[in-house]
Amino acid sequence: MGLTKEEQTQFETLGYVVKGGIYAYDDLQLLRDGLTGAIQEKCDELIAEGVLDRDFAEASFETRLAKLHEYNSEAAHSVLMAIWSGKFHGQGILSALRHQPLIDCIEDLIGPDIVATSIYRVRPKIPNYERAEVPWHQDAGYSMAHCNEHLMVTCWIPMVDATLDNGCLWVRPKSHDKGIIRHYTGGHGGYLEIAPEDLPPPEAVPLEMTAGSVLFMTGMTPHASYENKTDIVRWSIDLRYQDLSVPHNMGETPEDYTPERDPVTMACFPGEAYFVIQDKEHPEREMKDSDEFRELRLQWDRATISKPGRGWTSLSERDASVEGKS
Repeated sequence: MGLTKEEQTQFETLGYVVKGGIYAYDDLQLLRDGLTGAIQEKCDELIAEGVLDRDFAEASFETRLAKLHEYNSEAAHSVLMAIWSGKFHGQGILSALRHQPLIDCIEDLIGPDIVATSIYRVRPKIPNYERAEVPWHQDAGYSMAHCNEHLMVTCWIPMVDATLDNGCLWVRPKSHDKGIIRHYTGGHGGYLEIAPEDLPPPEAVPLEMTAGSVLFMTGMTPHASYENKTDIVRWSIDLRYQDLSVPHNMGETPEDYTPERDPVTMACFPGEAYFVIQDKEHPEREMKDSDEFRELRLQWDRATISKPGRGWTSLSERDASVEGKS
């Protein structure tokens, strides 16, 4: 598939581009099946513990978690935590990461040698769930400071149509070339957050997208999403890619991350495994085996990584400072 010259220019100029039709409905069925299985497994566990007495297995993929949350919000939270962000390691997510039409587009942005990270995220945005909204941030705000100059591409993929009502993404065009913006810890839902007064012009743009479309963003592109006002779950995933020149941890183990290690020698996201998606000269390096993928991810999940922070202060510290100056 690939990106047209016009789409590549938009990515470079605006910091993002949307391309439709990259995933057909069936292309994501393996992922839906895997997530359904993970949800059922956690529901079965909660039922055995006496915490839950109904699992809503009869509901559709798009409505099940919404119904469960309305029925028992604490149980729904436990289910969410079992699959939240990068905690799902099934074949479906590896297939999504390796989807060739997507990789063709990534190649047009960063070249033929493509590294993926375990900083993939599964995002079920549930109606009335307090952590569903994600405040304004740059993905680079979560990475190590020495990686600011490197291009990392985020691919945001809705698994259902993303609309204004169910919480589509918003972006700020032409803001990606202004560098890192100060972030604060303790934002809505526990996320990093850019303070309103620090948000760059121009005005934000909402991106309504059909299921299977892909939003390509730079790591410096400010974006956010708001509440889901519908009765369905706005399922989405986000996948991240870079080239081999960007700091990674391939060939390392969690034990290599000691308190004495110089931060500038670390991967951009210490603590999450990197792996080759495409290497045209050495295809044997590519991550293709689902069992190997799962074990690599779990190896780093189980570890306690010593990694320095960015030095971001909290919103409460910021508010106290502002109050002290007034």
